[in-house]
Amino acid sequence: MFGNAPRAVWERWIPPDERHRIPLACRAMLVREPDGRQVLVETGIGAFFEPKLRDRFGVVEPGHVLLESLAAQNLTDRDIDVVVLSHLHFDHAGGLLSPWRDGQPPTLLFPNARYLVGATAWDRAQRPHTRDRASFIPALIDLLDASGRLELLTGDRSGLLPDWRFHRSDGHTPGLVLPEVPLPGGPVVFAADLIPGVPWVHLPITMGYDRFPEQLIDEKQRLLSDLVARHGRLFYTHDPDTALSAVQFTDGKFSAFDRIAAPRDSA
Repeated sequence: MFGNAPRAVWERWIPPDERHRIPLACRAMLVREPDGRQVLVETGIGAFFEPKLRDRFGVVEPGHVLLESLAAQNLTDRDIDVVVLSHLHFDHAGGLLSPWRDGQPPTLLFPNARYLVGATAWDRAQRPHTRDRASFIPALIDLLDASGRLELLTGDRSGLLPDWRFHRSDGHTPGLVLPEVPLPGGPVVFAADLIPGVPWVHLPITMGYDRFPEQLIDEKQRLLSDLVARHGRLFYTHDPDTALSAVQFTDGKFSAFDRIAAPRDSA
């Protein structure tokens, strides 16, 4: 998760367990639009893994945490009108699928929603590179394609969400989109895997999963500079402790401040 950063550096930020794993969230963001629509940004990892793979990837929750979190808001997957996907790696889109059942094929959840994904990210998911083929779920790609409710984003705006802006990044995976939600106090950007958590706000820190780390650093610098100027905030999908923060540039580097702690049931 920390690329070429030495362990002696990153273990101060997120200490590993005895199996050398670190805790990570797979956090989604629910936005209630003024017109009453319910918009979900990403769906987390979900519960589609069979038990052996769930153990391999360290998924500790036995159920579909996103569905449980929606229920706590008196919602079900049927109440969601739009699902925005930054990209289609399994830890960001696996929650679109029903929980694993022995001998049963997965089904697609959110039956009343339009699914919004970047056109380049969609092309990547259909024709993945050998390096990241294992990050995609073939059954999910087929179900989305057959749904008739898939919208492909080609620019920085969408007719589905006309007030939102979509930033593009190619450093982690081609066609990653970062939704920006306009708010009176300043925009909130869902940082996805460009900046998965607070430690990655520091410019040199990238992930070993990133396709083009130097390009990612340049993209991160542009986004952070823009957010500092506009008093924007970042929403973190993988940070185990912080869900949201503001960003500042002091002493020659970017850092997070005014952090909002993650609810314990949001991972």
